[in-house]
Amino acid sequence: MTGSSDLTEFRAADIPRVLAQLTLPEKASLLSGSDFWHTRAIPRLGIPAIMLTDGPHGLRKQAGATDHLGLHASVPATCFPSAAGLGSTWDRDLVRRVGAALGAEARAEQVAVLLGPGINMKRTPLCGRNFEYFSEDPHLTAELAVPMVVGVQSAGVGTSLKHFAVNNQETDRMRINAEVDDRTLREIYLAAFEQVVTRAQPWTVMCSYNRINGTYASQDPWLLTELLRGEWRYPGLVVSDWGAVDDRVAGVAAGLDLEMPSSGGLNTDRIVAAVRSGELAEADVDRAATRVLTLVARAGEAGTDPAPVDFAAHHALAREVAAAVAVLLTNNGVLPLDPAALDATVLIGELARTPRYQGAGSSKVNPTRLVSILDALTERGLDLPYAPGYRLAEAADAPGQDSSDEQLRTDAVDLARGRTAVLVLGLPAADESEGYDRDHLELPESQRSLLAEVAAVADRVVVLLAHGAVVTVAEWIDHADAVLDLWLGGQAGGQAAVDLLLGEATPSGRLAESIPRTLAQVPAQLNFPGANQVVRYGEGLFIGYRGLDATGAEVSFPFGHGLTYTTFAFGDLTVTTTPITDATALDAVVIRVEAYVSNTGDRAGVAVPQLYLGRPGSAIARPPRELRDFARIPLEPGATARVEFTLTRRALSHWDTARGGWAVEPGPAEIAVGASSRDLPLTATVEVSAPQPRVRLDGTATVGEWLDDPEAGPALRAVLGQSGADAEDPTMDTFLRALPMARAAVMSLGQDISSQDIVALMERHGAETSD
Repeated sequence: MTGSSDLTEFRAADIPRVLAQLTLPEKASLLSGSDFWHTRAIPRLGIPAIMLTDGPHGLRKQAGATDHLGLHASVPATCFPSAAGLGSTWDRDLVRRVGAALGAEARAEQVAVLLGPGINMKRTPLCGRNFEYFSEDPHLTAELAVPMVVGVQSAGVGTSLKHFAVNNQETDRMRINAEVDDRTLREIYLAAFEQVVTRAQPWTVMCSYNRINGTYASQDPWLLTELLRGEWRYPGLVVSDWGAVDDRVAGVAAGLDLEMPSSGGLNTDRIVAAVRSGELAEADVDRAATRVLTLVARAGEAGTDPAPVDFAAHHALAREVAAAVAVLLTNNGVLPLDPAALDATVLIGELARTPRYQGAGSSKVNPTRLVSILDALTERGLDLPYAPGYRLAEAADAPGQDSSDEQLRTDAVDLARGRTAVLVLGLPAADESEGYDRDHLELPESQRSLLAEVAAVADRVVVLLAHGAVVTVAEWIDHADAVLDLWLGGQAGGQAAVDLLLGEATPSGRLAESIPRTLAQVPAQLNFPGANQVVRYGEGLFIGYRGLDATGAEVSFPFGHGLTYTTFAFGDLTVTTTPITDATALDAVVIRVEAYVSNTGDRAGVAVPQLYLGRPGSAIARPPRELRDFARIPLEPGATARVEFTLTRRALSHWDTARGGWAVEPGPAEIAVGASSRDLPLTATVEVSAPQPRVRLDGTATVGEWLDDPEAGPALRAVLGQSGADAEDPTMDTFLRALPMARAAVMSLGQDISSQDIVALMERHGAETSD
């Protein structure tokens, strides 16, 4: 940390005294960084600077020249699997342990705030930054991000929950306007943020670059103050994404406390001028300065003597995590490899020698150690015949990379003939990064051709995938006897891959995002990436498996899928319900679910039973099913475990846009438990007993809505006589019920109801109508 003041001597109790002594220019200066990574120190009053730096999956503290895109070197740190892999663990405790390790390394380097985790939704698999995000599902994202934040902050280091909000593409990210309706915002794009903020209290929240429904996130008073501070009662600091400020004065008024990086004094001067002109209240500056000072004090009070980092232990944890992220997509009995048959096994793929272990951009970590798959085999004394198979730009200096793809492919095919071939395939580094989106989902053509030719001559084929965002597999998966998805496995990914191949570790990952057969199946693609600085979220709630299930799309692998080296069976589903009343709290448990899961194979494994909720017959648009809970249960062969799930009133709720709140729709609910969103052997339908939401009865409410109201309905029927319920003519009945009440007098109901009748009904049962 920089600055001449001692961080440990500044305390929260000092803030009122210090704030009173600060000049307006000094207060304004606190609202901007002093450089790329530090807040501003004011030595005369004992205010030190603190450091905020990148690190969703590993610390990126730059020791010399600084930048935001990972171009300059950083201090060595443990590189864990990125969030796309962590999402596939479905393991709350493991993610918490990763967070604690990240926090310990940050603390040792005197970093006050680690910039992460990123919890934006994977609206489309094309987003270039998807490797930094957990899932396409807000519940799974929240359940993993909460322990990540808790873990980091347990070490006395703050987190920065990002990117708040609706940051789901890199194309035109600095100015794109995301147009999204209120219900979709609440149920999909804000849901994980709400859970992490209210349950884990991250020290900071980072606003996104983009606009949301016309307003930049950095200066949106509804987002930063009404929702975050008001509804969610968040007490912490809001920091800008690096370079996200549009109008700094508007941002201060809206609730953006800290601008990063430094504006070189430009915005400090603007804030001072705005206060002196009366455009900005000094109280707004005081409020933001207080939050900055509170963060500085919190960093000092968190601890002064960090423990030395055990990098060997963290590497071992990285290896454990890398094994846990792997998802076994398919396996025709070839995995795990038979140790006795390794003499007939070959390794193919430049990615086995030059690993893709992390993404590019601001999250790029300088690992303390890096072990490729080839290195890991060598460590074990296993000398498998090897061929690179294809060219890889980042491996240009590696032996053989000066050959053509055709020659490399020919050599690999000759090597694989009659043997078991392990092919390591994946995306080159240039295919996915912060700053731009992908334009396809395919593996490189050179790799697809290699696989096809190897499969034609090899005895058996195992494919290991290394990538950060989803790739399609439909074109080539029939060429493989097994496919193990390793994601971006971090610095120990090579060792974990060998552990899995040899059966010393068992795959336990489950897909945190669907794998579509084609990009065209993804509903968001109809509106992605937008045009003229606007992107319309026209698919609404129907992202990821929600949309794919709703359209009945045939996917390659569904959300939640993942095989192991054993098998599981589910049984004995029991569901009990509690009636919901107006007094039932949102966090009150209203449905309890019990089921049993058994290991029916001959190896130990991890079952991940998943609970999905559907609302058949709902009067509002809903996905067929939505994830609402899950468990992770290690089971020995033949063992059976009981699993319990609970659903709260909030879990059953939808965002009611008419009332601006969470509402439960009475009626049937389908509870389904199983191994993925499309493998649900246990189902039960129960009746949700809840108060019927009453429609706001005004002139825009339909005749049908008035008739269905328990109080207003009888009064309206008394006025209408028979015309309001023409059972002999269903077509006319449908027409009449769809009429807005304000128009009923001038349409077919005019003979039975007058404008005066409508006004009288409004006065008695509803809201006043306009002329």
